Amino acid sequence: MNHPYDPEGWDHWSRAMSNNVEFLRKDVTFVPEGRSPTVRRRELGALLRKLRTEKGLTVEQAAEQLMFSMSKLSRMETGHGVATPRDIRDLCDLYGVTDDAQRDHMRNLATEAKRQAWWQSYDLGYGTYVGLEADAVTISAFQSSVVHGLLHTADYARAQHQGSIPLLSPDQIELQIEAKLTRQRILARDQPPSFSVVLDEAALHRVVGGRQVMAAQLAKILDMAAWPNVTVQVLPYDVGAHPALESNFTILELPDLTPGIVFVEGMIGSTYLEREDDLLRYQTIFRKLESIALSPQGSSDLIRTFLRDYEDSSAAV
Repeated sequence: MNHPYDPEGWDHWSRAMSNNVEFLRKDVTFVPEGRSPTVRRRELGALLRKLRTEKGLTVEQAAEQLMFSMSKLSRMETGHGVATPRDIRDLCDLYGVTDDAQRDHMRNLATEAKRQAWWQSYDLGYGTYVGLEADAVTISAFQSSVVHGLLHTADYARAQHQGSIPLLSPDQIELQIEAKLTRQRILARDQPPSFSVVLDEAALHRVVGGRQVMAAQLAKILDMAAWPNVTVQVLPYDVGAHPALESNFTILELPDLTPGIVFVEGMIGSTYLEREDDLLRYQTIFRKLESIALSPQGSSDLIRTFLRDYEDSSAAV
């Protein structure tokens, strides 16, 4: 879709950056699609935990027999630690894994978990999240006041950074934007994740970066909402109270046996919720938000109304 407002903001630079790997930092080894080292660690950890519990061992018992520290084994099982080939050999021996194919699979997971991904060379502050998002099968998000990062234009993202505390330097801001546009490529790759986002109506009202920037941002949302793997819904003001007041969260459902995770954003920091009951609770909340939000078509109609208003007021200046 070529929107008439396209030159101002979907902006040509943003399009080129988000579709071209050449702008990646030169000191980065790009990790192929579906090979996020973050998720490989979590996949291996879930498998190790399953094997240990099937063997009837506690973390303490297994660590003692392996002459590991409990914290080392616990970190491997939660996906926060990296296993060496020797660790995999010893774990397989302890858990009675004799099948060569399974042992090879576990060694491969450990190898992939140690690779450097593109986001690790950026000082993002949320690299763990990007690593999980990169391999997600389904992404479900609610934003209470601003547009979700996977939908940002470069100018909208820049305006957000320019209003943050502490204020980053111009060079740091540009690197943050570069990383954000790289993240967005997952939605246009082969076999992309399903991305569903519910935006509070406040995100349409809040003029981030000025009215021209907002017009371009809404044009991009409409463009992406037409993609088969992207669903955008707006939660109108008139629904009143709802289960996610004053909250921003993203549910990441991951492939194979890897447990899903909920990423909850807040002023004092972000939280990762990994327990199954937390995941189920947020999935229930998100389904409720989808049910009370405008339909995708109704949401696009409302976004177009805002877009026309921003275009008209920009043209009048």
